[in-house]
Amino acid sequence: MNTDPIADYLTRVRNAIKANHRVVEIPASNLKKEITKVLFDKGYISNYKFDDDTVQGTIKIALKYNPVSKVSAIRTLKRISKPGLRKYAGVDNMPRVLNGLGIAILSTSKGIMTDKEARLQNVGGEVLCYVY
Repeated sequence: MNTDPIADYLTRVRNAIKANHRVVEIPASNLKKEITKVLFDKGYISNYKFDDDTVQGTIKIALKYNPVSKVSAIRTLKRISKPGLRKYAGVDNMPRVLNGLGIAILSTSKGIMTDKEARLQNVGGEVLCYVY
């Protein structure tokens, strides 16, 4: 039994990038699907597919690399809020990742979104991870 599925998701993506894999498969959940959509919308992954053929389903993520230098679009994935210590941010103290170049993925009352979208909608929430 996995106690932190978000950390497992981030670790699988991180390991696939280090091994220069093109595709990574991850067990699905609604939260992981929303995080995948945010990563795709912000251009960190090239594509994704949700397979519901098994009971839980899987997420297939096509990772994005620079065609010339073969460097991944994702440099760092960092888990912030952990099950043992939750980190919340209000709209006043929203984190800025790499001075606005990276994104913080938040779980808000209006769904999963980036720090910039949360500032625009004037909501705070749990800071899940940083991506840059």
